[in-house]
Amino acid sequence: MERFLVIGMFVGVGWLLRRLPVFPRQTAQVLNLFALYAALPAVILLKAPQIQFSQEMLLPAVMPWAMLIFSAALVLWAGRVFSWSREVVGVLLLVVPMGNTSFMGVPMVLAFFGEMGIPALIVYDQIGTALIFAVYGSVVLAVYGSDVRIRPAEIARRAILFPPTLALIFGLCFRSWSYPEPLPGFLKTLSSMLTPLTMTAIGFQLTVRLSPATLRPLGFGLAVKLVAAPLAALAACRLLGFDALSANVSIFQAGMPPMVVAGTMAMAAGLAPELAAATVSSGMILSFLSLPLLFWLI
Repeated sequence: MERFLVIGMFVGVGWLLRRLPVFPRQTAQVLNLFALYAALPAVILLKAPQIQFSQEMLLPAVMPWAMLIFSAALVLWAGRVFSWSREVVGVLLLVVPMGNTSFMGVPMVLAFFGEMGIPALIVYDQIGTALIFAVYGSVVLAVYGSDVRIRPAEIARRAILFPPTLALIFGLCFRSWSYPEPLPGFLKTLSSMLTPLTMTAIGFQLTVRLSPATLRPLGFGLAVKLVAAPLAALAACRLLGFDALSANVSIFQAGMPPMVVAGTMAMAAGLAPELAAATVSSGMILSFLSLPLLFWLI
């Protein structure tokens, strides 16, 4: 509970900093970039050598792809039933299946599961979310975006050169060796910055502007992302007899709010920017209620 309260305090700091004119509008982007290129790779470099390849770790690798199929199918069904525009469907196909499993995931998993939950989180995030974003996200942008054309070679390049992916590859290569001093201490200090950076950035970005036209797709998207998807993951795991730590972390990750980067890409592609921004911001706010409830159910 103490770690969860600390997370909330950093979000509050970010919200307050936004009110100070001395901080530029791009502050959250800078914080997120530092987290993406430095703090998150440091976490992965520290924890990747601890990943034990076993049947237990298959679930965190498979779960995000199952959630992708589940969520995308519901979005396509709702788009047809409610006759939503192409732009609305495109936004929901981006932000609903892909969760904030790194920037939001790491602090939350640490708060509720401790250090032991990080290896499963890394598998879920890198083999799942990161690859889904690189491949599936690029395809959705190409199909639904305005004048967006992405080549397969570009998709492969993004997936391989993504900083956390490079950190995972490098970390796995060091499974049989120890990092030379003083690298472990440096990585530990750098990794400890992830929660302050990402949670402050989230607080800085918290703005919710709603119009009546966005309420139905917004409500549907968040209901799928924060409620239906994690409950489906929970039911599937329990029916199949999965109750190990890796399974519980996977269920928890399935309930993470929409990925910030996915929302940003949707807005850049001209896909209903108001809906994209509202889904990401509202999802982050509501997740501070939904994630503790999900952990209680687990």
